[in-house]
Amino acid sequence: MRKAEEDLLRRRHGLGEELKAVMARGVQELLSDASFNRLALKIFRYQTDAVPAYGRFVRGRGIDPERLARWEDIPPVPVRAFRRLSLFDGEPQEAQARFLTSGTTGGGQGRGLHLVRDLSLYRASLLPNARTHLNPEGETLRVLALLPPPLHRPESSLVHMVDVLREAWDDGEGGFFADSDWVLDVDGLAQSVQEATVQKQPILLVGTAFAFVHLMEARMGRGGLALPPGSRVMETGGFKGRSRAVPREDLYEEMSDLLGLPRERIVNEYGMTEMLSQFYEPVLREGGPSHPGQRHLVGPPWVRSQLLDPERLHPVPAGEPGLLQHLDLANLHSVSSLLTEDRGVRVSRGFRVLGRVPGAEPRGCSLTMEELLGVSDPGQRLGAGGGSR
Repeated sequence: MRKAEEDLLRRRHGLGEELKAVMARGVQELLSDASFNRLALKIFRYQTDAVPAYGRFVRGRGIDPERLARWEDIPPVPVRAFRRLSLFDGEPQEAQARFLTSGTTGGGQGRGLHLVRDLSLYRASLLPNARTHLNPEGETLRVLALLPPPLHRPESSLVHMVDVLREAWDDGEGGFFADSDWVLDVDGLAQSVQEATVQKQPILLVGTAFAFVHLMEARMGRGGLALPPGSRVMETGGFKGRSRAVPREDLYEEMSDLLGLPRERIVNEYGMTEMLSQFYEPVLREGGPSHPGQRHLVGPPWVRSQLLDPERLHPVPAGEPGLLQHLDLANLHSVSSLLTEDRGVRVSRGFRVLGRVPGAEPRGCSLTMEELLGVSDPGQRLGAGGGSR
């Protein structure tokens, strides 16, 4: 093995262990700005050496990774770049998981591919954050998911995420209640809810917004589906590409009526295939407004977010909306700095999502994609594929 390869392996291992140590301290222990900045820059320098397409992009901008001093200046990659380029620190066969995006946007470019080298790092990031916002008391729950089982959808990052929660928290009787085409098994779910109610077992019910709409339509005229006391719901958004969308305040009111639980027990989770960490509304742990339009999202200490002008990708003034950019240290093996096409505004200690940017792709994202493709090796281009978080 050449010295350069040995150096990359050593750096990869050391950064992975350092990240897991940070995550093991949990979400409550804040990471100082200086500590975050130091670790973010170490990971950035590693990625410019280990991810060829990203390294060429950074150096093509005339940036010397060793001289960059602030995480805020790390060049972000548009999330749609995962549809066009291989953004991974190794060969594809080395990945432990292959997560595909929904394929409902991107101008016919196919599905984005996020290769995950180390599922133990993903789990280390996922569980402390989810526990804080979904299970702060550390209870045993019955985890019921309006999703296909992992065997049927191994490419779905959402399915994998929920399976990790099931393994960690479930009482042994939970499961998945949709087939490989995402069609719900409403009767099977109702039976499981009834059994949990008799056993006085609290439930964590998980689904996309569209799955809950489907559930409510299927139960219309058949009465509610009241969950046992102490239950909670994780709603993950997800009307993208659907013909019908429901305003969130109406959705939560109808969900509350159907499931027999207060709206404060419904927690929105915001995540994406291209990013291994998640954001949650802190309503279950901290309390807060029942009206979903007044809530905000927070991330774990190993994530920082910025709001950028969609044209020039400069930070917007405080209080103004902008494009959401996330720097997720858990993305050690791909690219940590990601530029979304979601609009947001900073609120309290987090942010509020305002929705997708309407119309054409934001100019800043488009120009950055042109730069990436202009410096990339054709051998690192992805062919058009065909998926969901």
